[in-house]
Amino acid sequence: MQIDAQKPAGAPGTQMTYLEALVQAQLEEMDRDERVVLLGEDVPIYGGQRLIERFGRNRVWNMPISEGSFTGVGIGAAINGLRPIVDLAVASFVYLASDQIINQASKLRYMTGGQIDIPIVFRCYMSSVGSKAAQHADRPYPFFMNVPGLKIISPTSAADIKGLMKSAIRDGDPVLVFEDSRLWSLKGDVPTDPNHLIPIGKADVKREGTDLTLIAVAGAILPTMEAVDVLGEEGISVEVIDPRTLKPLDSEAIKMSIAKTGRLLIVENGHGVCSVGSEIGAVMAEEAFDLLKGPILRLSAPDIHVPFSPALEENFFPTKDQIIAAVRRLL
Repeated sequence: MQIDAQKPAGAPGTQMTYLEALVQAQLEEMDRDERVVLLGEDVPIYGGQRLIERFGRNRVWNMPISEGSFTGVGIGAAINGLRPIVDLAVASFVYLASDQIINQASKLRYMTGGQIDIPIVFRCYMSSVGSKAAQHADRPYPFFMNVPGLKIISPTSAADIKGLMKSAIRDGDPVLVFEDSRLWSLKGDVPTDPNHLIPIGKADVKREGTDLTLIAVAGAILPTMEAVDVLGEEGISVEVIDPRTLKPLDSEAIKMSIAKTGRLLIVENGHGVCSVGSEIGAVMAEEAFDLLKGPILRLSAPDIHVPFSPALEENFFPTKDQIIAAVRRLL
């Protein structure tokens, strides 16, 4: 299964994993701008040790396990001229930092009439395997999509995470990065250009097709591409779009694809209520209804907490077979 990388034609590149590309993006930006600092919990575990060795503990701070506290420290640092990356580790821990992110980071520029800038990145990862259980396996991105003043990215390829992470660090607004840990080991061709940037707010077509448009969010790209390969052998042509940015959504790219295919399926590992799929479906129903040949269909996790049991976890999130069945239902 191949997830196509977004590398410009002719640009020099090298093979690296998603996680290596993410670390490389931070390293290059810390080299480029001495205002970029990294703080968070368990920083050395997932690539951060390389950054500590390179930049020292004056710029990389492994903080006590108190998410609300060190998130507040990061916001204060941003207000005072630094460009912090706050590593919250597990995505479910974002709830503990949500007051700082929502009531401070997202609102202070608005509440001060533009006198305060908060250029800050909040990074976290989501797990869909490994029996992480209910308090460590959530996908909180829809929670923050409802908040003005925040940008949210969740790309699926090594080249895309490098380019978007660098854009997030250089951005003047708070940006949340939701990674799926199942993507960390995926390799791809990643540009070596230190100015390789991917604009926030631009989706990418991972597979072109003519029969149906399939939006795959974050880790849902894995069973999606497996399903599309099987369907392709049957002569069913599915266009796969990775939103890459969840806020702002690239609605125009989705509409252009629907104009070609006339059908829309959205697959994500988040819960279905008030989800990314809900938002995309609503916008397309409002703005692209005349382009649709049938109903919009969503696949998501059921409206229950993520189980600890490996047997229950195995089919908790949308599977290859469920995606194939959903595509056939729409055709």
